[in-house]
Amino acid sequence: MTKLYDTIRPVKWESDRLMLLDQRLLPEEEVWLEYLGCDEVTNAIRDMVVRGAPAIGVTAAFGVVLAASRAWARSGEHWREEAESELQRLLEARPTAINLKWAVERMRGIISSLGEGDPTPALLDEAKNIHQEDIEACHRMGELGAQWLGAKESVLTHCNAGALATGGYGTALGVVRSLAERGSLKTTFADETRPWLQGARLTAWELLEEGIPVTLIPDVAAATLLRNGEVGAVVVGSDRIAANGDVANKIGTYPLALAARAHGVPFMVVAPISTIDPDTAEGVLIPIEERGEEEVIGFGGNTWAASGVKTRNPVFDVTPASLVDVLVTERGVVESPDRVKIAELLAP
Repeated sequence: MTKLYDTIRPVKWESDRLMLLDQRLLPEEEVWLEYLGCDEVTNAIRDMVVRGAPAIGVTAAFGVVLAASRAWARSGEHWREEAESELQRLLEARPTAINLKWAVERMRGIISSLGEGDPTPALLDEAKNIHQEDIEACHRMGELGAQWLGAKESVLTHCNAGALATGGYGTALGVVRSLAERGSLKTTFADETRPWLQGARLTAWELLEEGIPVTLIPDVAAATLLRNGEVGAVVVGSDRIAANGDVANKIGTYPLALAARAHGVPFMVVAPISTIDPDTAEGVLIPIEERGEEEVIGFGGNTWAASGVKTRNPVFDVTPASLVDVLVTERGVVESPDRVKIAELLAP
């Protein structure tokens, strides 16, 4: 079924190359970059050309295709050994988002099943499957999340969990898109999301592009809007969910969950099954990436911090499962997620 508000794709495969929309340049410029090798893809993930856990997973799958294809061209039947070193570097590109590892391991499953000959066709088919499955999962999560929320007129979201962060349509913004399609949504409050400003640059751009009402607010204004009763629900994505339901997401999500609970506003996490990491028992064990000081002291080449100041730049935080009112996945909706409910969700 054709969906409204579904025009944006950040990742595409053309001929023998991967194309990525450079999210570092949005909203000022829409520039597509092409990639012919896996190490280039690794750098693109590390350098934030593409970001968002599901989109990183899709991109990584195509990176495996490039690694195998180029290794086959250079080394013939010895391609596996040559490609594996590139896959190891790919896995290290971003430590928090589990979808990267999930996608690489799924592609390795195909590699292990292959016989002699060029591995490219089979791996490319699987990468395209991963991409399409992610889009379909986002559509499903959008419908389920909107159904659970009902006729909400306003929601608040943090960072960018939209089409740009997935294969297309989005997780949290998939719910926003589905609410907009139902006709109830009057506005989406988007936190600006320091220090990379994903809310200001990406979420606002996405929603404006598709004609969905959006209001940009400073991160520090969110609690006031929640207290004032202006927000019907908080809807966010996730980069990794532990086995007990703890949620790692963009830094600033945890205080937002605390504020939502304090003011009786539902806090919804929307993420595909591939974001759940059953091998990580609880959130404290999730590795939290820290990035450089240049992202804190300024932005876009402009510096505004006092010279010589020390910085910390953790780019994710962990929200305890006890603060999550509902988890939405493509397999279904889980209220008050915990270890038992997560295990049931993951059961074959």
